[in-house]
Amino acid sequence: MTLDDEIIYGKSLNPEVIAVVPNDDYTLTLTFSNSEVKVYDMKPWLDRGVFRDLQNIGYFRCVRLDGGGSIQWPREQDVCPDTLYEESVPLEKHVTE
Repeated sequence: MTLDDEIIYGKSLNPEVIAVVPNDDYTLTLTFSNSEVKVYDMKPWLDRGVFRDLQNIGYFRCVRLDGGGSIQWPREQDVCPDTLYEESVPLEKHVTE
């Protein structure tokens, strides 16, 4: 398979999410298939459409892997795995900020 094949078939070019931990500050600690651990901030999404449900911290904590390399909540809210990877920050950097 070439890079062009991956683009044609819609496969993500970034690592997949293999573990997710919801945090009380509406961030997600994500482990990717390349062993990187990064933090993604969901706060900017909380006032947007279907993501408003995530304002309930109990519901926010229900996040799970979706089986396709990303994450999903029970009412099918999800975030693109490429967005999760590209817009998250390394755990070490997040902790020091």
